[in-house]
Amino acid sequence: MRPWAVLDRVAGHDGLLELRQRDGHFVIALDGRILMASRASSSEAHLGALVAQRLPAGPAPRLLLGGLGMGITLRAALEKLPPRASVEVVELNAVVLEWCRGPLAGLTGDAISDRRVRVVVGDVAERIRAASTSPGRGRFEGIALDLYEGVRPTPRPADDPVYGTAALARAHATLTRGGVFGRWSEQPDPAFARRLARAGFAVQSERVGSGGRRHALCLGVALPVSRAC
Repeated sequence: MRPWAVLDRVAGHDGLLELRQRDGHFVIALDGRILMASRASSSEAHLGALVAQRLPAGPAPRLLLGGLGMGITLRAALEKLPPRASVEVVELNAVVLEWCRGPLAGLTGDAISDRRVRVVVGDVAERIRAASTSPGRGRFEGIALDLYEGVRPTPRPADDPVYGTAALARAHATLTRGGVFGRWSEQPDPAFARRLARAGFAVQSERVGSGGRRHALCLGVALPVSRAC
């Protein structure tokens, strides 16, 4: 088997990011650990399609996507969204955007060039924080988070800036009534699902794939504020 060719290697916010290619397949690695692979991306695609399909009915829904990755989640969402929809993608590492414009563009039919898409280099936690304090114009019908391995064990998970108690309350405030919150993760996290429910969401979880390693999706539908617990 041929070795992987390293197409690019850049110091990112969390460590050394690499884009590798072999026989038409790509992987993105962080400090040597594989974060995503183009031939094992069904769960990411399922997240994008599932959130897009579950958005409240309307001609011009707005979706906030945290994490660009290889653009696979984005492409899957675009396939299910109407022509007047808009997708704001927030990606922490500028080099990932460059890769999606360059060697990865063919994987998704250059999804980031779709006229419905706007890509911002920044922190999705801060974007949600800003949107949560701007009712009306700042709101979204959907939020999809595809951030590396998703929820990671931390000493104080309830304080996590993306998945913690206060962060999920801000996500609820950012969404319109009936809006959808979706999150990809390597493994199920029942504690996270409970926090999501306490933030005012009707929650469902599922595993994607069959046999071997199966990634986890957690989906929440924003309930009216009066029913939040």
